[in-house]
Amino acid sequence: MIPRIHQQGSNTLGLLHYLYGKGTHEEHIDPHLVASFDGMAPDPGRDPSVTKKDLQHILDQPLALIAADQRPDQHVWHCSVRAAPDDPILSDEQWGDIARRMVAATGIDPGDGAGCRWAAVRHADDHIHIIATLVREDGRRPDHHRSGKRAQAECRLIEKELGLHQVAPGDGTAAKRATSAERHKAERQGRERPAREELRETVRRVVAGTASEEEFFDRLASAGLLIRKRVVPSGDLLGYKVALPDDRNKDDEPVFYAGSTLAPDLSLPRICERWTLPTEAAASADGSEPEQPALSAVTGPAFARRRATDATWQALLIIDHSDDGTAAAQIAATGEILDALAKTSAAHTRAELREAAFAFERASRSHIKAVRGHDHALRQAARDLVHSGPALGRGEDGATTAMLIDMAFFLAIATANWHARKHHSQQAAAAQQAAEHLRAAYEAAAAESMAILRQRGHRLAPRVRQRQAGLLHQVLPEQAEQVLAEAGWPALAATLDDAQRAGHDPAGLLTEAAQRRELDTADSISDVLVWRLRHSAHLPALPESPRDSSARGNRRTPSPAPTTPAATSGVNDSRHQR
Repeated sequence: MIPRIHQQGSNTLGLLHYLYGKGTHEEHIDPHLVASFDGMAPDPGRDPSVTKKDLQHILDQPLALIAADQRPDQHVWHCSVRAAPDDPILSDEQWGDIARRMVAATGIDPGDGAGCRWAAVRHADDHIHIIATLVREDGRRPDHHRSGKRAQAECRLIEKELGLHQVAPGDGTAAKRATSAERHKAERQGRERPAREELRETVRRVVAGTASEEEFFDRLASAGLLIRKRVVPSGDLLGYKVALPDDRNKDDEPVFYAGSTLAPDLSLPRICERWTLPTEAAASADGSEPEQPALSAVTGPAFARRRATDATWQALLIIDHSDDGTAAAQIAATGEILDALAKTSAAHTRAELREAAFAFERASRSHIKAVRGHDHALRQAARDLVHSGPALGRGEDGATTAMLIDMAFFLAIATANWHARKHHSQQAAAAQQAAEHLRAAYEAAAAESMAILRQRGHRLAPRVRQRQAGLLHQVLPEQAEQVLAEAGWPALAATLDDAQRAGHDPAGLLTEAAQRRELDTADSISDVLVWRLRHSAHLPALPESPRDSSARGNRRTPSPAPTTPAATSGVNDSRHQR
């Protein structure tokens, strides 16, 4: 159940016309009162002899107790309370009781006999609107400070008592939601999302992997946004606003939104934090600048995805074993990886990746301040993804995309677990939702690659398959029979054979891969192990056939330098869990 305190107004009659009207899409059906301050307020929805002005007059009578020059300019309080889509339809009596509890909890009518006058209007099955005049019967102003949080707390109690869908409690770090007017405007214009949400998503993608203020604004312009910079007389830049070129107000002027109103971490100062190393990391013990490891140049999308996979493994280890501020930085930078993936991946995975990034946005913020600088590897990986350009949905590009999405899923699950331990309910739920979208994206991205690897496994000589099966029984005696019965076993056998041909010890690799995450609850153990092995052994994500290899000469997509794998991370491998 979602309560929403709307912006205060000064036109009681105007709001009543809306509440008792047909709605912008004639969605208001049978508008009528379900409760009021005294239980006897006139109802223009059910009594044909009563007008909306009659109800407005009753509600606004307390204004007469105050001198005209002392009356509040914004005296209309408006709250809507909406049930979840899967909640049962409540009766008028139940909604009336909810309205009385809401005005008591928020301080509008606390039950002392002299509260504000109010009325609750129901014009749809799933919600009510409460309108009140912000002057009490004794002429004083009501104590409705922090009414939004008080309304949320009361709704959590109502949900439990009535057996309704229980909404995860918030902590004040969520981005501001689009208003009803913004949502209706988007519907009229045929937009997929309100302008505020579209801008937030665009700016977040722009930020992913940026390295400077100049680059940030260049990318905003390249994304087609209108930009206004806030510059003080000294010339310092304090902030910015953005607008969609075709989002106009009634005067045909662009509607601008400040970065801080799109999301708390999209204000210019918060964005600039990403480009600054923390004090303790900015210099070494002797005061000199720290040496950053030299990275080879990114040669294409597949290489960028391999490097990003390495960074996600390291982030898993850091989240599990570092302090809260460092872990929070890794989680925030994970959002940049997802934004960069959504921007650069092939069309058949883009929709789910976009939804994953959109959902994870909520998981990237909490009251734990991210210690920036320790997220350098992930941010550099996001930058590599963006600058390497769009990836193909097939071949090595497609296979490394599947590999990275697979690792990103682990990171989303680790994030959900971390937030759950901190009792960050909304963030944990958002990370879990992102993981589900990543699961769907992985299935689309991996379909072709896994099919090719399975075919290669089927073509192995029987003695080779028997040798790999024996190795499986040796290393994973408890799961071996399950793996051998899975559709992905031939792909795993082919991968073990590739590892041996590349000079690796397949038994050692398999042991290490199995220890990285528990496997008992995996839906497809073989599918999980294929990517772990190909990543840790630096094998091509999708080996070329001899004919392709001959056609291309000996050229191969280079692999990034080996990094220490996050072998001791304790995050459950639940990509294939039910």
